Amino acid sequence: MYIHACSNHLKDAAIEGGLPFNRAYGMNAFDYVGKDGRCGELFKGFMGDYYPLFMNKILETYNGFQGLNSIVDVGGGNGAILNMIVSKYPTIKGINFDLPQVIEKSPSYHGIEHVAGDMFSSIPKGDAIFMKVGYDCF
Repeated sequence: MYIHACSNHLKDAAIEGGLPFNRAYGMNAFDYVGKDGRCGELFKGFMGDYYPLFMNKILETYNGFQGLNSIVDVGGGNGAILNMIVSKYPTIKGINFDLPQVIEKSPSYHGIEHVAGDMFSSIPKGDAIFMKVGYDCF
């Protein structure tokens, strides 16, 4: 359903610029996910299944989180990925930063504070900023 509507706008987006999704739905994908409950649940499910696979491998091989006191996960969803980091490095204070409609449904985790906001306005301070996907936000 979502892709089909976008495909109707590919030609105009290619010629005139812009994103097919924005043309089809009158807003960007992240705003739409917040407004359409069904789409939001699909997106949340995809993110919940997709990222832990990669994060397990990252935590096996990457040691760059050592020595940090705090880390901000921008667009952290429900905080599950940040919880993987904080579980391995329990001295790190985790800040899970995402949109209000995401944060309000996020479970609590030991060592993690959920903060609602808009990354295009401001981002909480931390020793490190962690972002998983940013190329499709702009």
